[in-house]
Amino acid sequence: MKQVSSRMAPAGYILVILLLWELAVRLFHIPLYILPAPTAIAAALGEEWPVLASHGAVTVLEALAGILISLILALALGILMDRFPAVQRGIYPLLVVTQTVPMIVLAPILIIYMGFGPGPKILTVVLMCFFPVAVSFSDGLSRVDEEYVHLVRSYGAGKWGAYRLVKIPAALPALLSGLKVAATYSISGAVVGEWIGSQQGLGYYLLRVKNGYMLDKVFACVAVIIGLSLCMNGAVRLLGRICLPYERKRRK
Repeated sequence: MKQVSSRMAPAGYILVILLLWELAVRLFHIPLYILPAPTAIAAALGEEWPVLASHGAVTVLEALAGILISLILALALGILMDRFPAVQRGIYPLLVVTQTVPMIVLAPILIIYMGFGPGPKILTVVLMCFFPVAVSFSDGLSRVDEEYVHLVRSYGAGKWGAYRLVKIPAALPALLSGLKVAATYSISGAVVGEWIGSQQGLGYYLLRVKNGYMLDKVFACVAVIIGLSLCMNGAVRLLGRICLPYERKRRK
């Protein structure tokens, strides 16, 4: 019961906020173009659902492609940084520098070089998602007890065999932690790329309804973006439960 109540508490707070929001809009007669009521947003969501679903599918595909590329690059670079300290000393500062540049600045440059296709949107997702995955995985590898590595090496495993048998499995919890962050950012990264230049996707839809001052549809699109981001995070959590059942037992 305590677990159920703790999980229901955020939903209760959200419900209270929505009720206060609805009352404020109705009592103070706030116009739709300034702040739509939650009921108006829900109505717009139901009305625009086929269009939002179509644009959302494009955004999700771009986000999934970006996460997959980020994961492959993070695995390769994480192992290289752990295996060769000189690589870590040279690459890690560059990774930090890439996070100081806002994506809203890089997205137009990517479109200039790569056009208006899906490439710039996927690369925007990669730039937003690669850093947390790579850093988490690299930290996970560095924290593995070397005694386990020496043990498998004593049985004849090579250097890369030690990674396959010991280091990578031990670093999976850290990798999944980075993936949770990256998955949450992935939808936003795709939307930023679509916002700058696109003919489809939630970013394109959001820009179109914003220019028409249709704030109920703007908030409906934002709600879809939030929902998709939570679904991406939940998918990684589910993957963690499947791949790491011992972590679930440890939390219990």
